[in-house]
Amino acid sequence: MSKDYRYSDEFKQEAVNQVTIHGYAVVDVATRLGISDKTLYNWIKIFSKPVKKRLEDNDLQTEIARLKRELKRVEQERNILKEAAVFFASESKNGTRS
Repeated sequence: MSKDYRYSDEFKQEAVNQVTIHGYAVVDVATRLGISDKTLYNWIKIFSKPVKKRLEDNDLQTEIARLKRELKRVEQERNILKEAAVFFASESKNGTRS
């Protein structure tokens, strides 16, 4: 059963500092804070980077998500145009176009 807690960035940074700066074991820090080892390892992966790099990575992820949404929309438009082209090509062959 997982608990859906939201921890502040300051809390996460302090937990990472306990491992990276103070040298405590990940298992000990995670147990003391009541979080899973995996969660703390994820925080270490994110919060051990400099703030500027984290912001750049976040900006890149935001841009990638925007581009994926745009690509999906453009692919849908392309598929609609393909279907329309097939429809009108068959209509013009039949001579039933009004």
